[in-house]
Amino acid sequence: MGTQPDPALSVIMSERRHLINLGYRLLGSLADAEDIVQETYARWYAMSRAEQEAIESPGAWLTKVAGRLCLNVLSSARVRRETYVGEWIPEPLPDLPEAANGDPADRVTLDESVNMAFLVVLESMTPAERVAFILHDVFRYPFAEVADIVGRSPAACRQLATSARRRIRDAQAPTARPPRQADVVREFKRAWEAKDIDALISLLDPGATVIADGGGVVSTLVRPVEGAEQIVQGFTRLSGVLGDVTILERTVNGLPGLIVQRDGVTVTVCAFEVAGDRVTRIWAVRNPDKLRSWTS
Repeated sequence: MGTQPDPALSVIMSERRHLINLGYRLLGSLADAEDIVQETYARWYAMSRAEQEAIESPGAWLTKVAGRLCLNVLSSARVRRETYVGEWIPEPLPDLPEAANGDPADRVTLDESVNMAFLVVLESMTPAERVAFILHDVFRYPFAEVADIVGRSPAACRQLATSARRRIRDAQAPTARPPRQADVVREFKRAWEAKDIDALISLLDPGATVIADGGGVVSTLVRPVEGAEQIVQGFTRLSGVLGDVTILERTVNGLPGLIVQRDGVTVTVCAFEVAGDRVTRIWAVRNPDKLRSWTS
């Protein structure tokens, strides 16, 4: 007779997508989120069957372990990023049909909590603020459970989430709805392809900013560039570096964006912030380590 499948296995593995979603929002990196999930499952299977069966809610246990691991990574990330070459931008995510990895369990749900502007604000938070805010405000965990993960009192976690909300509120700017953003991004693409400098400048807010992330691996802007004319000059130089490329409209972290491909390989992903009819911010990710999901 064959061995009976472990009924608990499907329950445990069904938590994978939730853990991936949690890890990405906490760390801004799909690769780091995958590492966290792998380590979380390793710790589960390192326990004896009796220890596993003694856990009343395996899902809550997995979330607690993953949350604590993420908190540790966030605490050390600031030190690592001090040595990062240039600006650090969260890893951009494609829309589900565009993802190279077809495993549904590894897909991140694209909503307002993963758009690039939101993730960038999360980067300004302390590790404890970020974990408390994401767990409570995004995933709706009660503060008693958040406290168990963060290692502080429920009242302290409530204060952390309040502080995080204040950061979000202070950083928020009026933005265009996705259909209008798609129109503006499409016009930007056409102007970029046509090398129409006047059209590009007209599509950019006078105080617009471009931030690029090459990770020291590829050529790109090392510092943020502000001002429409300066940005267009930067894009002109980038076009010279990239050479013969194809620019495609794609969903980037749930919002309309652009990708640049050379010989079928994605070499740049651009996320946009649009207010009214103008682009106010562009995040251009060129670090190939952050573009794995974009190349089939």
